[in-house]
Amino acid sequence: MEKKSLKILIIRFSSIGDIVLTTPVIRCVKEQLAGVELHYLTKKAFEPVLAANPYLDKIHYLKNSLFDTIDELKLENFDHIIDLHHNIRTLIIKLRLGKHSSSFNKLNWQKWLLVNLGANLLPGEHIVDRYLKTVEFLDIKNDGDGLDYFLVQNHHLTLLLPPSHQRYIALVIGAQHSTKRLPIVRLIELCKQLNHPVVLLGGPEDMERGETIMSAAGEHVFNGCGKFKLDQSAYLVKMAKCVVTHDTGLMHIAAAFKKSIHSVWGNTVPEFGMYPYRAGESYIYEVHGLPCRPCSKIGHEKCPRGHFKCMNNIDLNAISQQANA
Repeated sequence: MEKKSLKILIIRFSSIGDIVLTTPVIRCVKEQLAGVELHYLTKKAFEPVLAANPYLDKIHYLKNSLFDTIDELKLENFDHIIDLHHNIRTLIIKLRLGKHSSSFNKLNWQKWLLVNLGANLLPGEHIVDRYLKTVEFLDIKNDGDGLDYFLVQNHHLTLLLPPSHQRYIALVIGAQHSTKRLPIVRLIELCKQLNHPVVLLGGPEDMERGETIMSAAGEHVFNGCGKFKLDQSAYLVKMAKCVVTHDTGLMHIAAAFKKSIHSVWGNTVPEFGMYPYRAGESYIYEVHGLPCRPCSKIGHEKCPRGHFKCMNNIDLNAISQQANA
């Protein structure tokens, strides 16, 4: 009798960076399990991140009703569920589907200890390696090829950027929380120290900040914030000389393209395990020795202590010297 191939569902709901960080699991499962049919459940907002991924057979999106989503998934009759999100919603999905599941360990209590007591009991592993532990029961091994990002379509620099900015440093000014971003005055100072054309990248919410930075820093700065779709921004990251970035989704996309990455860390710390994974080169800039850092595992809208030393004391000269080299 012919052996039945496996049908597997991977679940991850947020964010762009988190989805990119799951791509080694997708690739390794698809390449190491002969004949596997691989599905992925996420939010519709993250479709561009996965739409061109050749290792996925089908992508499912959360509906307004969780139970409508579950009804759709039941029709697939999965063999295994790989839960890389691990919250109440995914617990309900797993219980309703009634299939064997393996869930990602979020290490929440270890993170709590580091944030609240300064006690670091985290395992010193990147989150990608912890994601891959959820598929060890299938005898899946890390292939060492890092992250994936597949562009949805072809793009051309000449159509996206002016002639003056065809060779540039990409500076990602956005981040989900204010305490993960350099203040505007510091970004202006950094831009003035960069001796290459600079393309600012971020979402529509960063457009006004980008205009302020461009006006103050000089003509070598082009504000691309809010002007490009995610796939276009990813392409601009791919084509950049190097990428200077906060802890953001575009940082992980840059790692997927094996770029030289200069990552700037504020209230969060690389010890949480989400630093650039197997990038071309990775330079990390942070202020060591602050007793208040990390003050959150995610971020705040303003510094809880008011001084914001984790970003105000970042050595901009070190960043510009490395990025200009």
